[in-house]
This record gives sequence, C-alpha cells and structure tokens, in this order.
Amino acid sequence: GFALISQRTTTVQRMYFQCAPDESADAWPDDRVWETLQARVAGEDGFRLKEGPIIEKTVLRFRSFVQEPMRWGSMALAGDAAHTVPPTGARGLNLALHDVKVLAGVLLRALGGEGSAALDDYQPRALQRVWRAQNFSYWMTRLLHTAPGDTPFDLRRRLGELDNAVGTRAGRTFLAEQYTGWPAAVQD
Repeated sequence: GFALISQRTTTVQRMYFQCAPDESADAWPDDRVWETLQARVAGEDGFRLKEGPIIEKTVLRFRSFVQEPMRWGSMALAGDAAHTVPPTGARGLNLALHDVKVLAGVLLRALGGEGSAALDDYQPRALQRVWRAQNFSYWMTRLLHTAPGDTPFDLRRRLGELDNAVGTRAGRTFLAEQYTGWPAAVQD
C-alpha cells in the first residue's frame, strides 16, 4: 500500500497512507496507524519511523478540482479556493503561491494605467500551471495507488513505470521538475 511522509517542521510531519475512502478515522487507533505506516515504509535496511503523538487523523478522499472561471468581475479565486490536487503530487502550496504571484502582477497593472482589462490575464496564466499540476498529480496518484480491481499485471506495469521514472536520467529529471515546479518564466 501507499504511504507518503511530508516534513512540515523539524518536529511535525504529515503522513498519509492508503485506506478505503469510506473508512472512519475512528477505526484507526494510533497503534493501528503506526503499525500500518511502519509496514508501508519497511525495507531490507531495517528502517523504522520514529513514533510520536498523532495530533490529527482524517480520512482524506484524494480528489482533484478546478474552478473555472477563477474570476467574477473584481473577485478572483486563488489556491485551494480555485483548485485542489491530491497530496500525492505535492503541488497545492506551489500552485497557491503561483496564483498569488500572477494575481499580484495583474492587480498592479489593473490599479495602474491598464484598468480592469488587465484582470483578464489572471485566469489563463494561472490555469496553464494548474492543469499541468493536475496532470502530474493524477499520474502520481494512479502510479502509487492500487485501484479496485487491479490485477497482478497492473501492479507489475506500474512498477515498470516507476522504474522508468526513477531509474533513468530522463525519468528523474521529469519527476524532479514536476515535484519542484516549473520555472515561472516558462509559464508567465
């Protein structure tokens, strides 16, 4: 099964693992959570996670959403208000920051000599990056999660795809660029 560990601070991590989307968080006492996470990250090297207090538990439905239009008159949506991606692709915060960067530039132009027509540039510039991130997040989710009805063939095919992504220079370059984001100059 899938597991993802995201470092938030030097002492706090956000940890995800795959379970049925209709399960209740109450069905997952802390001991069961740690047992599941330890099993998911176990390897031949004997690695174990350092266990600590669990401060929040939620069953999260991995979902993607894009609100179009992202602007109505003088109101503009940015970040999670405009779009969400599953944590598998790790793109949510980067997308929100990019939205704000684009919106700030557009607002400066609108408040300057260009007027409200400058606001028309916000959505197309923001959505180019949003849809690229949606594609990457979808790909990562499909690659790393077992779907109902998957066969052993499906699993082996995904392992081959993962090997292409991490076992080749081109694959590693693609994966690194997708996770870290794309240069703003390319998008803007």
